[in-house]
Amino acid sequence: MKRDQNSRPKDPMNPSEHIDQLIAKLTDWRGKTFASIRKSILAADREIIEEWKWMGSPVWSRDGIIVLANAHKDKVKLTFSHGASLPDPDKLFNAGLGGKMWRAIDIFEGDKINERALKNLVRAAVDYNQIKLKKKAPAGTRAKVPKSKTR
Repeated sequence: MKRDQNSRPKDPMNPSEHIDQLIAKLTDWRGKTFASIRKSILAADREIIEEWKWMGSPVWSRDGIIVLANAHKDKVKLTFSHGASLPDPDKLFNAGLGGKMWRAIDIFEGDKINERALKNLVRAAVDYNQIKLKKKAPAGTRAKVPKSKTR
């Protein structure tokens, strides 16, 4: 394994390859569920990037973290980093409802995933990240609107 400038081992696999490998290792219903979720997330916005963080968690980002996923023994868990701030008209969130920031979707064997609703939730998370990013932009980088002259 190669090392980067900070002398940490450099991983030869990219994040998408790690996620492919994770899905391949999940030979039961969780692998199929994971693959379906991944497809929906990536289809929601073509600029979403895949990352591999926190000792083996797939993360999807665009202008900040959107959602991370984990396979547990009895479920697949999708955790939206700013889920408490997102509209959820289809009531997908079913876990972490008491938190101030995160919200999650626990998917159990036999559950049907509403792909349209999941894509809408992902798009809402992207919109949230973009609005949050604009609010953080330094004053000098914001577009200046010329003042109108009054007579």
